[in-house]
Amino acid sequence: MFRSVTRNSLRIYTMINTKITITNKAGLHARAAAKFVSTVSEFVSNVEIGSSLKMVDGKSILSIMLLAAAQGSELELIINGPDETQALQAILNLVDNRFGEE
Repeated sequence: MFRSVTRNSLRIYTMINTKITITNKAGLHARAAAKFVSTVSEFVSNVEIGSSLKMVDGKSILSIMLLAAAQGSELELIINGPDETQALQAILNLVDNRFGEE
């Protein structure tokens, strides 16, 4: 799923591409979207979230809210950068804890 490779003293990061399921009752509403953005913004890596129809910037609350992801929605995550593994773990923790809402 992910790894980094060093070639000629240049570190190359491979992209993480995985799926998450929104399990909290209210879905990705304003408060949950704000927590997602706050969490993701702690990292340098680029984060995109969405579906096969639309991918958005994971660091933009308005873009995330436009996804209108209800409970049970399966969303694709694409994370790319030097701290991608840590970003993924933080996102998974947030989702597993239902955004601290339940």
